Amino acid sequence: MGSKSAMDVNRLLDEAAIKTLHIRYCRGVDRLDWDMVRACYHPDGTDDHGSYKGGIEGFIAWASVGLLRFESTTHFTGNQLVEVTGDVAWAEHYAIVFHRRPASGNEAAADLIANVRYVDRVERRDGVWRIAERVVLADSNKIEPVKGLWLDNDLQSSRRDRTDPSYRR
Repeated sequence: MGSKSAMDVNRLLDEAAIKTLHIRYCRGVDRLDWDMVRACYHPDGTDDHGSYKGGIEGFIAWASVGLLRFESTTHFTGNQLVEVTGDVAWAEHYAIVFHRRPASGNEAAADLIANVRYVDRVERRDGVWRIAERVVLADSNKIEPVKGLWLDNDLQSSRRDRTDPSYRR
């Protein structure tokens, strides 16, 4: 394999690692697995979620409280553009995020839905790609009241912790 081919393969491997990093972040948030989320950031990494701006430990403290008010969250990632230059990369991940708000009082259950983009500076340190800086941008959002459920009770419900069947290996 020539040096250009090896460089192309390495670039593709780096891009795949960065895309997987983002998917692990989404999984960690949806399962409330804060160790998994933490592992996606460098210890000095920062996150800007609008109402939270700061370091990863502060982000986890903020998100771990705020996300408990939802029955579930789902992050569905679409387009992912990654540009690698040496040990630094820029990445933009498009996602649709769903947060199920439970019924409360006179208020029906609702899905809070947003089209967002995660814009990241990712760095490889000691051979590992992690987020150095993340900014979340909202392209659009809406609230949709839940007007009934269509799945029967025979289907297993997901769990927002390590008892979720997806943790079985």
